[in-house]
Amino acid sequence: MGDVEAFPLRGAWTGNRGIIHSGRQITRFHASDLWITCALEFRGRRREQWQPHHYTFLYFHDEAVSFAAGHRPCAECRRDSYTGYRAAWAEGLGGDVPSAAAMNRRLHAERIVRGTHRRRTHATPWADLPDGTFVRLDDSPAVVVGAQLIEWTREGYRARRARPMRGTADVITPPSTVGVLRAGYPVQIDDSARG
Repeated sequence: MGDVEAFPLRGAWTGNRGIIHSGRQITRFHASDLWITCALEFRGRRREQWQPHHYTFLYFHDEAVSFAAGHRPCAECRRDSYTGYRAAWAEGLGGDVPSAAAMNRRLHAERIVRGTHRRRTHATPWADLPDGTFVRLDDSPAVVVGAQLIEWTREGYRARRARPMRGTADVITPPSTVGVLRAGYPVQIDDSARG
C-alpha cells in the first residue's frame, strides 16, 4: 500500500522517495512526487543508510512490489528499464513518450489522495489485469500471475488462489503502471510467485 515498513525480507531493488528520515527514524511519507526504483548496485557506488542530507534507501522484494507502491524505474541506474517503461506508457496509455516529470505527476495523483497520505485504489475489471498487478484481497495484497493471485506477506509470496474472471478488482498498482504492464513491459516478479 506504499507504507514504509521494516522487516527482514531480502530486497531485489532499492527505491527513493527523497529524504524521509531524521536520524534513524522515518519522519515523512515522501519528499516529492519523484518515487523511483533503483538497482542495488550501480557503478560501484556504495552508500550508507541514514546519512544526513542523503535520500532514504527503501527496498523492494521485486519490481512488481515497487510498482504497487507507486514507483517507476530510475532513469540513471536502470536506463534500459526506464526507456522501456516510457515506451510502454506511450503504447498502453496513448500519446507521446512522456517526460519523467509528467509520469511522476500522474503517478502521484494515482497513488495517494491529494493532500493526504491515504492510498488510492482503483476499481478495474479482473479480466483486464496483466501479470504483475497488485490487488487487495480482503485485507491482504496479492499479485496477479496468469490465472492465479498470490498473496503478499512480510515473508514473501504465500497462498495462491484462482483469479476471478468476472467482477471488479480493488487494484493497488497505479492505473498508468497497469497500462504499462498491459503494453508488455517485462516486470520482474520473484520466482516464488511464479512457481
